[in-house]
Amino acid sequence: MTTDYNEFMMTERRSNWVRLRTLVALRWVAVVGQILTIIIAAALFGFQFEYGGFALAIGASIIVNLVTTFVYPETTRLSERGAALMLLFDITQLSVLLYLSGGLNNPFALLILAPVTISATALRPTSAVLTGGAAILMITLIGLIHRPLLLQDGTELLLPDVFVFGHWAAILIGVLFLGLFSWRVTSETHSMSEALLATQLALSREQKLTDLGGVVAAAAHELGTPLATIKLVSTELIDDLSDNEALREDAVLIREQAVRCRDILRSMGQAGKDDLHMRSAPLQAVIEEAAEPHMGRGKSVIIDIQDPSGEQQPHCYRRPEIIHGLRNLIQNAVDFAATTVWLDVTWTDQTVTLRIIDDGQGFPASVIGRIGEPFVGRRRQERTSAQRPEYDGMGLGLFIAKTLLERTGAEFSFANGSDRNDQHLRSGRKSGAIVELTWPRDRICLKDGDEMAALGQNTRF
Repeated sequence: MTTDYNEFMMTERRSNWVRLRTLVALRWVAVVGQILTIIIAAALFGFQFEYGGFALAIGASIIVNLVTTFVYPETTRLSERGAALMLLFDITQLSVLLYLSGGLNNPFALLILAPVTISATALRPTSAVLTGGAAILMITLIGLIHRPLLLQDGTELLLPDVFVFGHWAAILIGVLFLGLFSWRVTSETHSMSEALLATQLALSREQKLTDLGGVVAAAAHELGTPLATIKLVSTELIDDLSDNEALREDAVLIREQAVRCRDILRSMGQAGKDDLHMRSAPLQAVIEEAAEPHMGRGKSVIIDIQDPSGEQQPHCYRRPEIIHGLRNLIQNAVDFAATTVWLDVTWTDQTVTLRIIDDGQGFPASVIGRIGEPFVGRRRQERTSAQRPEYDGMGLGLFIAKTLLERTGAEFSFANGSDRNDQHLRSGRKSGAIVELTWPRDRICLKDGDEMAALGQNTRF
């Protein structure tokens, strides 16, 4: 599920994010601002303008807004291409206005940064580069070719060449910096949002599986008595119908099917007073449940319970986030292990500690400081997947595990077991990656003396 979700989000990333009406509303604000600027500049400062050119440029924006308002519904979201074309139109329209009003001598040239920032925020890198390149090209052209900005007495308002060049350089740097910065921040924000959504989906799926297990266990227990009664009665009928072979065969069939139903229920869930037990289990049982799907994958998974005090093993809550989070971590260890994965478990009166260790190559030095961030290994994942098709990467899955387990109070640390330059490393040695989790004991374990509360009479669902 995680892999399919990841591929879907990679495909849909940065598309269909922008509502048409949002860009239309921004353009109306721009149109009003442009008209007011021209009126104020002419009335208060006496600038001379070619109003015909201004009317054509501003009129084009008004016409585009009116057409899109009446033709398209309010809920319309632009495609990647549509959004890019709308922003390119805005860049062109603003460039025409700047051409007619002094080029880079006009301080409002800085407004060219607005559509560039929007494209970097809402579009894919290719479209963002296109709009940014168009803005740089337009600014360069109007810096070289433009109509002079004339005062009322006909005097041309000119900035020194060094200031014009500085203005051009500032806009150029602004386009590059704001574009790259906006794209980076937006990418990280949406990567985190996608990863958190995937975490919720994974937790929901694990919760459903846990609930299903409880229902099956309760059904196995509740149906045990009726099935036993059917088996007993059918056995008595078999004895009583010894002189009627046809009816005796029917009674034998009834008993066989009752036994079969009992076996099916036992295979689906533990029979007995088990629905309360589904809520907690001994620490080792919880870890074994998390590790079970990966114990038959050709690698040895060794669970080492280290209890120097000799006290009874604590009972822990069987929360879906604990099971799913540990399962993801163990999967990563098995994927990278050469032959063996160790699950070292220890506890004190205050804490419970689990170390997941493998005999693989350990964490790469380039990512060990960023482990747990979503999609940290996207490029590396592509290279790894080609070499190891069964492995899906260290980004989203590990982020989900870390997020879920931190919700239960776990503190993480990541390390490597041995120096990677050690020439004596061999399989079967604790020399690979080490993931250590430490919980406050009262966050995941029952209080001492409450273990028997895990078993009790069944309750109604």
